[in-house]
Amino acid sequence: MNIIESLEWRYATKKFDNTKKLSKEQLQTIKKAFNLTATSYGLQTLSLVIVETPEIREQLLPHAFNQKQIIDASHLLVLCYPNDFDGANVEEYFNRVKKKRNTPDEILKPFRDFLMNDFDSKSELDKHKTFIHQTYIALGNLLTVCALEKIDSCPMEGFNPAKFDEVLKLKEKNLKSALLLPVGFRAKDDFMAKEKKVRKSLSEIIIEI
Repeated sequence: MNIIESLEWRYATKKFDNTKKLSKEQLQTIKKAFNLTATSYGLQTLSLVIVETPEIREQLLPHAFNQKQIIDASHLLVLCYPNDFDGANVEEYFNRVKKKRNTPDEILKPFRDFLMNDFDSKSELDKHKTFIHQTYIALGNLLTVCALEKIDSCPMEGFNPAKFDEVLKLKEKNLKSALLLPVGFRAKDDFMAKEKKVRKSLSEIIIEI
């Protein structure tokens, strides 16, 4: 399928086939796609927690309004952002740039100083708002990649982040949960699979100037 056909095929899967699992290759594709997601300044202020263990997903279920995709999907992806992030984290990024590209310090310094001052001057609330926006960019990327790979998915905001953080012990990892993406394969009796997409016409949603 071409990309438009793949996006037509994609839908928010309501019922997964709990007998089907992603292959190691498919899971690796998802991991690499997440790592290649575009992020602000390239800082990658986000992380992906992949939950496969059934017992843990059972614990998470009531904190996601008992939406069965949590336990029936092959894997549950939890998109997260850092709780604490400061100039030291920015410095780590520039160390990676220097190692990969051999960029001289005199070239990096102006941009490094700008970013370090920018992050040090922001409140924790403003930082978290920015980081959450980054997780939505990653979500969009993963939805498209999954569609191209014929992997079903269901983007979800409906859950209790604080409870997820508690069950997954995210505080110990300096993380907070933002979004969920169960991935796997649609059940044959998922009624939504055969429903036509409802979208505005291009003339209603696209403005060309």
